[in-house]
Amino acid sequence: MQNIKVSNKDEIIMKILHYFVTKENYKPMIIRGVTNEIWLENLDNNLKIIRINTGYLHNTEQLAFDVRKAKSIMKNIKRKTLSFKMNMLNIIVDSGENVKNIEEKDVETIRISKISDLKRNKFVKSFFPNISEINSKKMSAIELFALTDEINEKNYKEEKKVMKLFKNKKPYVTYTLMFINILIFILMLHPKIYNFMINNFANYYFFIKNGEVYRLITSGFLHANIIHIFFNMYALSVVGPEAERYYGKIKYLLIYFISMIIGNLFASVFTTSAGVGASGAIFGLFGSLLFFSYNYRATLDGLLRSPVMSTIFVNLIISFIIPNVSASAHIGGLVGGFLSSMAVGIETKKNKSNMINALISILIMICFLGYVIYTK
Repeated sequence: MQNIKVSNKDEIIMKILHYFVTKENYKPMIIRGVTNEIWLENLDNNLKIIRINTGYLHNTEQLAFDVRKAKSIMKNIKRKTLSFKMNMLNIIVDSGENVKNIEEKDVETIRISKISDLKRNKFVKSFFPNISEINSKKMSAIELFALTDEINEKNYKEEKKVMKLFKNKKPYVTYTLMFINILIFILMLHPKIYNFMINNFANYYFFIKNGEVYRLITSGFLHANIIHIFFNMYALSVVGPEAERYYGKIKYLLIYFISMIIGNLFASVFTTSAGVGASGAIFGLFGSLLFFSYNYRATLDGLLRSPVMSTIFVNLIISFIIPNVSASAHIGGLVGGFLSSMAVGIETKKNKSNMINALISILIMICFLGYVIYTK
């Protein structure tokens, strides 16, 4: 092993990979049809893409073509991951002396021949203040192989976390919610019980205004007819298990009930008729899946074509075209679900600042809607 010689270029590439993967939490990307290129992504970083060109560039024209090609690939990644803005650090590690730098919007191309070139670069230092941690000293083959082991270990740990998150689990909470809804509906088939439940537990702004705020929750377990409960329970059976798996049972329940409350508050503000149904809470679960899928948009490659997303879009359309369906409750639930999901956070992608901001937004929204109802 001691007799193995590693080229200067390979040593530079290995050190760069080690730093960005183990220190800055970038992950390798598989880009089909490209050679002599290494792509890294971290969609939570302000600099989302790092690309390392490991091939040799002879002249400026070849570099210009290479940059245009890299930008085209970046645009595809941007579209695929639903990113509003994306920029890239394009590192060239092997080029001729006569090659001049190319300026391109959203692509910062730098040419380096040694690690110190990367550490001194102002653009790199602005995004990565700890870039000086990269070892500039010459390393033996054994030391470089040790870096490879650290990279593999980091990737394995991250993959293990993701696999745990996506692991199939029995959706007991969803089954329980469905059971309660169906049981109450069966009891309400008796006319006297139906009238009693509607009169005492349905969502109606006048009673909410007069202090019966429990209706914001109880109304979410009442349904008007068989069609009403069938579509709600079908939607819950589709999105509920997914949301419960991604967030866990406690967070799932928080999202469900916060969405139900905000959805019913919206309905009380914008409608004057009594409202029942679990659709506000269910739309909150739609919002939770939208939040989750956006945070894992690089991982969930077929999500937009899945039954979950089609169910969301179909239900949104139904909200606006079918009479007697409370679109305001659905919109409120969707917003509430998205914000409450941000507030409780995703286990592997927690952002305390976003969690606090979302919690404050929820409290302000509830207080404002309550005030509007009180003065209605």
